Parts: sequence; structure tokens; C-alpha cells
Amino acid sequence: MRSGRLNRVLLALAGLILLALGGSVLAVGLGVRPPTWWIHGGPHDVLLSHAERTHYRAADWWWPALIAALALLVLGALWWLTAILRRHRLAEIRVDTGDGAAAVLRARALESALAEEAATGSGVAHAQVRLRGRRKKPRARALLRLAPEVDPSTALADFTTGPLAHARESAGLAALPAEVRLGAVKHRAERVT
Repeated sequence: MRSGRLNRVLLALAGLILLALGGSVLAVGLGVRPPTWWIHGGPHDVLLSHAERTHYRAADWWWPALIAALALLVLGALWWLTAILRRHRLAEIRVDTGDGAAAVLRARALESALAEEAATGSGVAHAQVRLRGRRKKPRARALLRLAPEVDPSTALADFTTGPLAHARESAGLAALPAEVRLGAVKHRAERVT
């Protein structure tokens, strides 16, 4: 969620900057008079002159500063790539067996058990559950589609005391925090006469 939003914002910002710079260079190249403060003076002007390109080469700080800036750019790009490629869905849960060892429970098995038990609740037409977080501290994210006549607070209470509590107890977890989203099943409007 958050990394997806951050990804979209960073891409949009980079796109706007590149579009503005590219459009202005194209406009100057086509003969539009730029303002006096702009980096290009006319269609035959270069971005950096030979003097500007070689001005800092002899300075002692130039090469370390350039390498540090490029290293920060590469590290930022790698962080962004790992944030995009990181799995957002939990693969397995570590369950304490009580004898000092641990067992591994597939998260999809617990997700489907939670969803099936939640769907059998009164007034729940459809349930979908995803587990996120870490192996020792998972978090549940549930979407419950309710029938039109169901009270949402009752459905939420039934879910937390029923399927969610059973999943926490069966997996031997101290806590299983959950984000529950409630929605209504789409239905046709009733005609009142």
C-alpha cells in the first residue's frame, strides 16, 4: 500500500521533471526565446560549455563528491527496486510447538481457513483474508462482503470472536492484529409500493 503510493508519487515526480526539462529544451530548439535566467540561451547553445565541464576537475573535492553523489543515486535506486519487488504477502508462519522447536504453517492455508470460516458466518456473503507482516508476528487483512440486512458491528464482533480468535489459538500466536474492511454485496434496489 504505502510503497505502491510512494512508487507512484516518485514516478510522477520524475516524469513531470523530465517532461518539463525536455519540453523546454525542445521549445528553445524550435526557436522560442527563453527567459534570461534559463540554462539555454538559444537553439545553438550547448547545455554545458567546455569551460563548465572542466572547471572543477582540478579541485580536490570534485571526484569524491561526484562518486558520493553517484553512490547515493545507485543506493536510492536499489532501495526503490527492493521496495517494489518485495513480497507483500506472507508465505509462512512460525508456530511455537511448546517443546523448544518450531513448526512452519503455510500462510495460504491459514488464510483459506480464516476465509472459509468467516464466510459461514451469518450474513457474510463473501470473505477474503490476506496475511502480512513477519513470520512470528503476522497481521491479517480481511474483506467481508455483507448481506444488506446485516448489522456491520455484529458481523465484525462475530468475526473477531469467531474465526480470528480460532486462527490465533490454532497457530499459537500471542496476538493476531487484523484490519477488517466491510462492504455490502451488490443487490438490486427494492421496489416500495
